[in-house]
Amino acid sequence: MIIQYGQALSNYLYDVFVAKFDFWLAFGLVAQLFFTARFLVQWIASERAGNSVVPMAFWFCSMGGGLMTLVYGVVKREPVIILGQSLATVIYIRNIMLIIKNRSKASKTQER
Repeated sequence: MIIQYGQALSNYLYDVFVAKFDFWLAFGLVAQLFFTARFLVQWIASERAGNSVVPMAFWFCSMGGGLMTLVYGVVKREPVIILGQSLATVIYIRNIMLIIKNRSKASKTQER
């Protein structure tokens, strides 16, 4: 029984990652890696600061990976990915806009 489950899992993984491998699968995997890199960026920045911080690079990785994943979802016609990444990308862009706005306010305050 365990051998059958192992063989079934092996067949499934082969079908998903080898038999169906094409440009869009590679693109989707790169998109997911880019999106996941944001956690590494945030962890490194937090360790350097000695407390939890969310650097601007986190939001750029989120936006880039999210947009790439959205393109993948559109090409593959995956409604769950399309809806999730469409809404999330709006949030990432808004966070970047707020950070830029607050940085420009802070620099104007320091000039006075």
